[in-house]
Amino acid sequence: MRDKRVRKEPRYSWIKYKGKVLVFSPDDQSSPFLGQLYVELEKLNCKMIGEGYILDMSSVLHDVEESEKIKMLNHHSEKLAIAFGLIFVPPGLPIRVIKNLRVCGDCHYATKFISKITRREILVRDAVRFHLFKDGTWFMWGFLVIEFSKNFHRILLG
Repeated sequence: MRDKRVRKEPRYSWIKYKGKVLVFSPDDQSSPFLGQLYVELEKLNCKMIGEGYILDMSSVLHDVEESEKIKMLNHHSEKLAIAFGLIFVPPGLPIRVIKNLRVCGDCHYATKFISKITRREILVRDAVRFHLFKDGTWFMWGFLVIEFSKNFHRILLG
């Protein structure tokens, strides 16, 4: 890819909170909430593993050690945005996350567990469709609701 000067699009997820859009990147080190986010993710991981969650290592395409793959998966941008939502979005309100690319298999699987453990409704809008997670169940809207998604995207960002 380098020889052909092809670059991958950066991966981002964002969440709106108190009128501001917060952007997260994988393994983000720039957030002022960094400590809280990683503590929340660690607590979630322990609870998810207790419920039967197993990391989907096929979602990491890099040739790295297994411990590095685990770190990479646990710090994906959508997981950071969801952790932010769990900490700051009041209970009873849905957590709404937007992602610029497709959600990886592991994040999809993990979000189902997170919604079950926390009893929170989590809506993730990726590049292709809406994913609604509620009580450990996944609902999807895709290509057939293009007009709805344009309007809903406006609702998500306000």
